[in-house]
Amino acid sequence: MNTFHAGKPSRPVTVVLAAGVFLLLSSPARAQGSDPKAVLRAMSDYVSSQKTIELTFDSDIEVITPQLEKIQFASSGEMLLSRPDKMRAHRMSGHADVSLFFDGKTVSVFGKSHDSWAQFEAAGNVDQLVAALRAGHGVSMPGADLLLSNPYEVLIADVEEAKYVGRGVVEGVLCEHLAFRNFDTDWQLWVDTGATPVPRKMVITSKTVNGAPQYTVRVRSWKTGVEAAPGAFTFVPPATAKKVSPDALIDLDELPQDAPRGGKR
Repeated sequence: MNTFHAGKPSRPVTVVLAAGVFLLLSSPARAQGSDPKAVLRAMSDYVSSQKTIELTFDSDIEVITPQLEKIQFASSGEMLLSRPDKMRAHRMSGHADVSLFFDGKTVSVFGKSHDSWAQFEAAGNVDQLVAALRAGHGVSMPGADLLLSNPYEVLIADVEEAKYVGRGVVEGVLCEHLAFRNFDTDWQLWVDTGATPVPRKMVITSKTVNGAPQYTVRVRSWKTGVEAAPGAFTFVPPATAKKVSPDALIDLDELPQDAPRGGKR
């Protein structure tokens, strides 16, 4: 076994250290000149070319209290997307258990924790659904941008600075680490380095709120070419569930209703 001495290291250790330095300098993880916009474009082209996507995720959202304390809320979920106009999503946290069904014509939301459901018409594709939820119902869904029909166009629209950070590992997967700056947010993206540039993690930091709260979403599993079961996007309410106004969609939020809202992104 090689050992270190108080003075000069033994020759085997010197060789090992030199080899390590060489590997660091020559490794793709240290590659210079990688184009963050090109990586983002490759990810976008890959995601938008998939007709069906099934994934599971974890997400964290931070808020800043009036006392300037940072609090983080965590949730997990899964999603099944069938382009252009079908989606099913489920998210569970400590305060809510919510499912969403979209069949291209109607949106149905079921809050299991409250045994209630809401429904409204929303003909169109998944992009239009996300826009409608954000504009009409106050549901931000930050991670949804990664699954739109053209993620690159949406994500790059307000970017003022793009940077290739290097490589990192997310859920055991080697990824390209990208960083972007907008006027009011900084956001980072980790993209799988393999043949399929899957978005593995996204972090959005608000620069307009004291304490710079963050929203994080991590993709735990990702499958494409999934055969959706018949009726997968159709909602049948439980017999005991109560129908409520679409305004009750507040339960889709990732924050408890009594949580401080100053730091929400």
